[in-house]
Amino acid sequence: MKYTSQALIAAFIVLLLSGVACQLDLPNTGALPSLVAVSPTLALKNPTPIPLSPETTSLETNFTTLYERINPGVVSIWVITEQGSGQGSGFVIDKEGHIITNYHIVESVPTVEVDFPSGLKTYGQVIGKDPDSDLGIVKVDIPPDKLQPLSLGDSDQVKVGQTVIAIGNPFGYSGTMTAGIISGIGRTLASLRSAPGGDYFSASDIIQTDAAINPGNSGGPLLNLQGEVIGVNRAISTTNISLQGEPLNSGVGFAVAINTVKRVIPSLIAEGKYDYPYLGVEGLSEITLAAQEELKLPQTNGIYVTNVTSGSPAKRAGVEKGDLIIAVDNHLVSDFGDLLSYLFNYKKPNDSVVLTILRAGKQTEAAVKLDKRP
Repeated sequence: MKYTSQALIAAFIVLLLSGVACQLDLPNTGALPSLVAVSPTLALKNPTPIPLSPETTSLETNFTTLYERINPGVVSIWVITEQGSGQGSGFVIDKEGHIITNYHIVESVPTVEVDFPSGLKTYGQVIGKDPDSDLGIVKVDIPPDKLQPLSLGDSDQVKVGQTVIAIGNPFGYSGTMTAGIISGIGRTLASLRSAPGGDYFSASDIIQTDAAINPGNSGGPLLNLQGEVIGVNRAISTTNISLQGEPLNSGVGFAVAINTVKRVIPSLIAEGKYDYPYLGVEGLSEITLAAQEELKLPQTNGIYVTNVTSGSPAKRAGVEKGDLIIAVDNHLVSDFGDLLSYLFNYKKPNDSVVLTILRAGKQTEAAVKLDKRP
């Protein structure tokens, strides 16, 4: 998938709060307009409100109740650098003061300001960062009774069409709540870590949503209607920009799946980093019918290998450019996202996997011992 330069800006830069003052100019007629009193008999009456259905009333009540319960655990994160200040979002995950946010918010600073909805402001230490998942951990030292951790859900249970809400600080408007649905699951985005050869690694298990996400929402929670966090808002894909050059929501937002967070965060807290399993292949993100015909492939499902990194586990195992990977450990893979999801969910560095490969019309296997990403 290709993204515009605006989309990349939206994904990786925390923008400053900005505003535009508007002034209305009346035509100069030479005299002030006169005011005409309205007869009380002509005054409009408020129309009788249309009664809401029980379902609508219940949904509205759920949204209000959920916001009141969740918002105290969502924070604003201010970053000060030589280039200026920027704002993102985060949320509390335990009574020890650990706060999840995005890597791209805290990547260049050791300390941030953390503002709570209660009005409490404190400094937080950046104790862990992961450019692959775009996650970061901030630690604050405040009394436990000032912290309201959010519950983490299970992103494997997320379904397309499910209602979700996002809470964060778009354009600096703290405590903003938006709603939408899950638009897609299992998406793949570029990692923020460069790979050997100058390209970038990939991040998988990304949730797509049409809930409004804008600059400043980065690092905030994406929640289901039970109030469980199912994702960490990360990026938007857009061609819309404001007059100030800021990227604007276009209904295509992305969040890091919470099950990825559950795997990464404990290591970030304990060691400050997380090591991903490394295979060392590049491939087509999708095999179109035209590509199938040109490459003379027997099928469109699988990963067509376009490059094998020198010295990588795949290279040592004999994987070749032009191979079509159709399964890993007997689990069929339709595209690169399937392969990455399997490796991230079930494997770690030094584990072994067996790739099923179609090569020159014949099926073969390659046993690969995984490294950690360089």
